[in-house]
Amino acid sequence: MARQQVPVVLVAGFLGAGKTTMLNYLLANREGVRVGVVVNDFGQVNIDALAVAGQVDTMVSLGNGCLCCAVDASGLDAMLGKLSRPEAGIDVIVVEASGIAEPRDLLRLMIASENPDIRYGGLVEVVDAVEFEAARVRHPELTEHLRVADLVVLNKADRVDGDALAKVRGVVEEHAPGIPVLATDHGRVDPGLFFDPRPRESYGQLSFDDLREHDHSEHLHDQFESVTFTSSRPLSPRRLLAFLESRPAGLYRVKGHVDLASPESRSRFGLHTVGAFVQVERSAWGPGPRRTELVLIGAGIDAGDLERQLAACVAEDEVPDERGLLRFLRYLNEPDEGARHAEET
Repeated sequence: MARQQVPVVLVAGFLGAGKTTMLNYLLANREGVRVGVVVNDFGQVNIDALAVAGQVDTMVSLGNGCLCCAVDASGLDAMLGKLSRPEAGIDVIVVEASGIAEPRDLLRLMIASENPDIRYGGLVEVVDAVEFEAARVRHPELTEHLRVADLVVLNKADRVDGDALAKVRGVVEEHAPGIPVLATDHGRVDPGLFFDPRPRESYGQLSFDDLREHDHSEHLHDQFESVTFTSSRPLSPRRLLAFLESRPAGLYRVKGHVDLASPESRSRFGLHTVGAFVQVERSAWGPGPRRTELVLIGAGIDAGDLERQLAACVAEDEVPDERGLLRFLRYLNEPDEGARHAEET
């Protein structure tokens, strides 16, 4: 049975964008999920750590230094190791970077991690809808930060009119094509994007049943959709890999397990993607028929088109495609094979 790894969600964004506000909202609405937090303030008084300390289960604080500059991969591993050890009982770790952190460097630290108890859970870039235009004039690198995000949260949307919001969204979509964008106010983002509510059966960050049944109609942020795909026939590993490596615009998460017609006893392939990141885990099939069950979640996605693309991945016969399977297993999360991150956008 595959090790249950703790997902690590990276939260970045320029000074004042609303990262701590969003984190506090997520913590207040986590539905029993145990959350570990790494908070990084650039200053001698760690204000952000004080703001979240009353709500979090376990916290590691790094003050008076920028996370991406102050530690290397082993240093980040040491911090995350305190939160991911099994006895801590943490379900998800959130790393809130300082407002001057370089997201690309954070991502490199995370991908270079040698901690077998954690997995990459995505990089969320928080954008201030009010100040972004002026801020990126002073700091052109802010537009580059968008390119490595898996999800962009367009915060403070209530403080600008429709035209101004559309302009900022257009800039985001120009520099981060295909990346889901959620407009919200006061950091109100559905916790289901990051946390897996208990006690449902889980395939990782997001539970299959929870995504299928959860009603998002009362949330104030942009609507995101979930699509369920099931098949009693095996999928073609080549076609599925092509689908995953040419991610449809707006698709944020794919989660579940797939049947690729492999004759091996441990041929139940758990699939986990966030943005361009793809990870596969292998385990044995339980009792009952083999089948593929996937949940896809994103913003601005075409549900019908996604279903058609996945239906086109169904194999024409049940003869194992061994060479195609080898290509798919490049993303296998097993010793000496490690998960891989797709090329950075």
